[in-house]
Amino acid sequence: MTEPLILDGAATAKTIRKEVAAGAKRLLETTGVTPVLAAILAGDDPASATYVDMKSRACARAGIGSSVYPFSSSSTQSEVEACLKELNDDPLVHGILIQHPLPKHMDEPAVLLQLDPEKDVDGIAPISIGRLASGLPGFHACTPAGMIELLKRYNLPIAGKHAVVVGRSVILGKPLALLLLAENATVTICHSRTPNLAEVIRTADIVCACVGSPEMITGDMIKPGAVVLDAGGVKVEGRDKVVGDVHFESASKVAGAITPVPGSVGPMTIAMLLANTLTAAENAASRAQSALEG
Repeated sequence: MTEPLILDGAATAKTIRKEVAAGAKRLLETTGVTPVLAAILAGDDPASATYVDMKSRACARAGIGSSVYPFSSSSTQSEVEACLKELNDDPLVHGILIQHPLPKHMDEPAVLLQLDPEKDVDGIAPISIGRLASGLPGFHACTPAGMIELLKRYNLPIAGKHAVVVGRSVILGKPLALLLLAENATVTICHSRTPNLAEVIRTADIVCACVGSPEMITGDMIKPGAVVLDAGGVKVEGRDKVVGDVHFESASKVAGAITPVPGSVGPMTIAMLLANTLTAAENAASRAQSALEG
């Protein structure tokens, strides 16, 4: 078996970030508008704080302004919603990121429902998911969008292929299945209640692992030559790096193309957030110009 094609998300994300930086510079020169991303960070989860910091630093490198609105774990939902309303109404803010999960005492779907869909650059609010399901314009969840973009950048065909998505979360599995459908793949969604999981996965031309269960998909579950996208990433005791949903060593002996963990899907997620923020700013500038022209 020949060595599989390694889908280098880090290198691809770097290219996208350069494209975004060029677009942000062009937007500033032509309209005077600098794209701005605002992040609401509620609670005391160190991982969430780290993610928001990473995104802020990525914004700075791409010529995108960013600001963080922190709330303690004792903050109320009404306080977060009041901040969200201000950001929705602020014409200088183009994208809003509500870092999830919110504290357990908050109704996260209710908060997300109040997010202006034109500013939902994370693409996970119910309205954005509904637009995706309906085939309407809108922002797509960044991790699934990054996985699709990775396939396209490597010229890997999607149309007519059988894609198996393992996982059904609202921020990953479900939107990824919808995006694959939009690209004319035949899609099967698997989950914890799926019988004969290995047999189903073995039928896939494209395997999408979106569970967060370390190395649950092994090489003997993969059809020779299949494309394997691993969106997992869990810290395992005794391992220096996070571990994906796919057992890379065995899967790479069978797959035709595969993403490593870490360093592939993760960087693509942030790249797509930046791209969405730029698009939101461009859309806002276009609406403002149209309003001036009457």
